[in-house]
Amino acid sequence: MRTGDAERKNAYAARPDEPVASFKLVSTIMPQGSGQQPYTYKVALGIALLLTVVTAALGALPVAIMIAAFAIPIVYIIYLYDVNLWEDEPIPVVAAAFVLTGVLAAVFTWLWSDQLALSIDTIGSNSAGPSLRDLLILLLLVPVVSELIRQVGPLYLASRPRYDDLMDGFTFGVVAGVGFACFETLVLHWGWISGGFAGPGSSAGTWISIVVLHGFIKPLIYGSATGLAGAEFSGLGEGYDGFTPRWVGALLQAMAVNALFHGGVYLLAFVGGHGSTIGSILGVVWGLLLLGALIIRVRTVLHKGLLEAALESAARGGSNHASGDLAFCSRCEMPLLPHSDFCSACGNSVRSVPKSARGVSATTTGATTGETRA
Repeated sequence: MRTGDAERKNAYAARPDEPVASFKLVSTIMPQGSGQQPYTYKVALGIALLLTVVTAALGALPVAIMIAAFAIPIVYIIYLYDVNLWEDEPIPVVAAAFVLTGVLAAVFTWLWSDQLALSIDTIGSNSAGPSLRDLLILLLLVPVVSELIRQVGPLYLASRPRYDDLMDGFTFGVVAGVGFACFETLVLHWGWISGGFAGPGSSAGTWISIVVLHGFIKPLIYGSATGLAGAEFSGLGEGYDGFTPRWVGALLQAMAVNALFHGGVYLLAFVGGHGSTIGSILGVVWGLLLLGALIIRVRTVLHKGLLEAALESAARGGSNHASGDLAFCSRCEMPLLPHSDFCSACGNSVRSVPKSARGVSATTTGATTGETRA
């Protein structure tokens, strides 16, 4: 029976029990098998956030920065292994998307923050107000170059036949984004790491705000924005779409989001005096607003992409990304119809299920996709 909701706005394709317009973080950045163990990742992120806040409040800044920098990357990598996303090639895939991006991020961050002598010390005696030079660097140079760096790993991986799926492209982008944020945070706050324990003090509110912003909000903004561009590069049909106008639009959107994030945090830091607690808290609020808008955007793009991919698959008479002959829905555990793109029982998208759980072997998928592109 038809429900009158032709676009399925009340049933997110990767998690049908959630609406598309939702701020559900886990099912947004972890769409592959998000219905299996969502609370595991929520609890892990919650514990990491609590430890970060406590250690920052106690003045254990080196510990707080390290936990904040690596919390989301570690949880996300565990998620990739947990859902067995790329079967027998997890190490080279993660290395290409995370480590390569991280190394490039460290070098670039050191260049613009240290060699260009950018005055962005969050706690210090700089009370002269915002600098036009610094603002231009944060609005133009940093967003553009950093986003191009984050695209290197995802585009290389998404151009390979066995990783040309829409969800693969998005996941590659998230990995690159959180990896970049991790190493950028380490470089920007290396003074805190090498400075030792500061002990409890009046700056505890500022410390907490900074580690939460750079350790939990920034990686999600970077990852979501870069993931959208990666998804557009992969496209809907067989094979990757490549450098299309949709990819260019997503890339420019990612750069704009990054510019808004860096510029907003920089300017808000001067509210109440540079390094004030109120300025740092406003930076967190600004980051949350951007992240909320980005989550809605990601869910909308992925939802429409999954629906369009299913329609295209049906028109072509089948898809390399559909289920095999012996597959079960990861969400409701009901058998999937052979070569289906959605579960007929709960409506879950087959593309939100790792390839290893679709009943289609990786070898067959890669070979077939290669023939399609040839």
